[in-house]
Amino acid sequence: MDGLRTPARPAVSNLKAEVLGKPLSGWRLQFYTVIFEADTRAGRLFDQVLIAIILTSVAVVIADSVHSIAERFHRQLTLAEWLFTLIFTVEYVARLACVRHPWRYARSFYGVIDLLALLPTYLALLVPEVSALIDVRILRLLRVFRVFKLTAYVSEYQAIGLALRASRRKIAVFLAAVMMIVLVIGTLMYVVEGPANGFTSIPTAVYWAITTMTTVGFGDITPKTDLGRLIASMMMLLGWGTLAVPTGIVTAEMTYARRAPTTTRTCHACLTEGHMPDARFCRHCGDPLPDYAHEHGA
Repeated sequence: MDGLRTPARPAVSNLKAEVLGKPLSGWRLQFYTVIFEADTRAGRLFDQVLIAIILTSVAVVIADSVHSIAERFHRQLTLAEWLFTLIFTVEYVARLACVRHPWRYARSFYGVIDLLALLPTYLALLVPEVSALIDVRILRLLRVFRVFKLTAYVSEYQAIGLALRASRRKIAVFLAAVMMIVLVIGTLMYVVEGPANGFTSIPTAVYWAITTMTTVGFGDITPKTDLGRLIASMMMLLGWGTLAVPTGIVTAEMTYARRAPTTTRTCHACLTEGHMPDARFCRHCGDPLPDYAHEHGA
């Protein structure tokens, strides 16, 4: 096995390990691997179960907002909500317990989302329904924020985010061009149609231009003159091509950004991440990676 190892090199600090403080050994490292690393067998299973629980809890909140369902299954929905709250509470405490810097995680984006997932249920107990300044149902509906926890478990979000970041200047130029077009067309329609046909001001005409270009067309304002209808027809046709531009930009960036897939499999010896899916040994220190070592008895 020694002959297969790559030459040892200094370990490269991982951003996640630096920010959260990845444990070096013991039960905290095992919990960290399962909870925060999605490319191990246990980590994938944990994420799949958690996603199912999140979606089910959101479905319960949606069902509870339907008056007929809430009256018929009030007790069952309440018990289910408290069960989900306890599960998310245990998960949140486990996340804080398995990192060396729990306060950093608590202040992170995902830490705040995790807190919002369980906080409304506890807050509802403290706010009396009679004398409350806000309706308790508002707090209960905040549980829908649990759906944002899904962003932590889908790697495609990262690919889309990178593509949007890479194309942000092109999209900004595109949006600026669209704003100029709707401003010019809106002003032109204000001159052509006038207040008598519903175009009472330039902002109102710009609103019409935006709804027409995006093919929404609420129908609350429509041109009455022949010239106005001609301009509206041109705006509609222009809208078809306009909507395709940002899609093409982002798609091109996603295509260019394709690289060899990497994973978050972590070497327990040097804490290096970013190994290839079929890698057997760490690319820095040469030690067997956890999955390979477990499967082959190394």
